[in-house]
Amino acid sequence: MKILFFGDLVGRPARQAIKKTLPKWEKKYAPDLIIANGENLAHGSGITEKSLNEILKAGVDVVTSGDHVWSQKQALSLLNDKETPLIRPANFPPHMPGQGYWMTEIRTKKILVVNMLGRVFMSRNYDDPIRSIDQILEENPADIVIVDFHAEATAEKVCFGWYLDGRVSAVLGTHTHIPTADFRILPKGTAYITDVGMVGVRDSSLGADKELAIKSMINQTSFKLEVAEGPVEVNAVLIEIDQKNKVKRIKQIQEIVK
Repeated sequence: MKILFFGDLVGRPARQAIKKTLPKWEKKYAPDLIIANGENLAHGSGITEKSLNEILKAGVDVVTSGDHVWSQKQALSLLNDKETPLIRPANFPPHMPGQGYWMTEIRTKKILVVNMLGRVFMSRNYDDPIRSIDQILEENPADIVIVDFHAEATAEKVCFGWYLDGRVSAVLGTHTHIPTADFRILPKGTAYITDVGMVGVRDSSLGADKELAIKSMINQTSFKLEVAEGPVEVNAVLIEIDQKNKVKRIKQIQEIVK
């Protein structure tokens, strides 16, 4: 089993890059399941039906999200549609639309994709991700479990990985948009990386126009996010799992799309 996971997709440049990249990568890596974090799909913040459908038609199977999932009004109806393969972090309040995991089956293997938010340095005091993941794993037994941990602090991500080592197939960090160099298989068998990195314009500030971001720092004021233009850095990881559900490999993949 091969699972391809893309980090945060930032705006139209990322959507275009996915459409260019996926056909080549599908031939080269032959993934059985393709997952992407889409919380920044629409204009760099949130998800719309059009932006979601664009990457689903390109070949993405399941879309995870994060703290910006509510930025576009259409997200409410998208998350309420149980046929749409879009999930939001599981540790949002339970009355919120949507669900925090997606279960699918490929060649008799039950695969569970879970989305979770960190709490350190985040803008809200979200529910405890450890209690949330424990409950989900207890109630949804699966052969393969992939966790998108959308969090700010590297220490929190590392601890979450250690906590789940041996209990899930992979803990893949998103949110900070910069790929880290610590991908590996933990001692009890869980594939881990602190941050997969973004799919966004390389010469930018996390996918946003760098000049506006610099001006904001100089003036000490906020600014309206504008998605940058230019060559796109595509970051992903490929997880390979054997017939006994043991992770054999985690490979970091990066490509620049012009």
